[in-house]
Amino acid sequence: MTLNLNDCEGCTACDLATTRRSVVVSRGNSSSRLMLIGEAPGAQEDAEGRPFVGRSGRALDSLLLEVGLDPDQDLYVCNAIKCRPPNNRRPKKGELRSCRPWLDQQLALVDPAVIVLTGATAVEAILGIKGGMTQLRGQWQSWEGRAVMPIFHPAYLLRNPSREEGAPIDLTRRDLAAVRQRLCEPWPDSGSQP
Repeated sequence: MTLNLNDCEGCTACDLATTRRSVVVSRGNSSSRLMLIGEAPGAQEDAEGRPFVGRSGRALDSLLLEVGLDPDQDLYVCNAIKCRPPNNRRPKKGELRSCRPWLDQQLALVDPAVIVLTGATAVEAILGIKGGMTQLRGQWQSWEGRAVMPIFHPAYLLRNPSREEGAPIDLTRRDLAAVRQRLCEPWPDSGSQP
């Protein structure tokens, strides 16, 4: 199964189609066992047509590299919605619903063993859980037989730049290290519980 990029680029299911510069689908390796799902494209992503390429993306890539994950080879990166909301506002529920078929196609295409959810919007979009990321981050969840790790959004890390032990950056590094460890565990087949 492949994601039909032309259909996605022509999508007009919500009002974001009238304000976007580009449809931001993915970056990384579609054959990876790891999928990272963010919230929505920002200004830089809208300009370049790739997710997590702005300041937040560079911060995320740095942490991934610190724990031994290559952002281009070891994971597939996408967002819950594919078009930038005006002024980088949080996506509306209707926008998340309208874009869900595209995300479902990506999930089916990649069929990841492990999913990382960055921030509360991604957690709500996939797990249906509303609540504080402070309690959710770092706690393994399960969704459709897949291991799911919620982490702080990299934009939050940029607002809290301390690298001290127990600070958000340190906690996120630990969460990503746990993801890396989970990926190193034996994985008999995609239908098994992680």
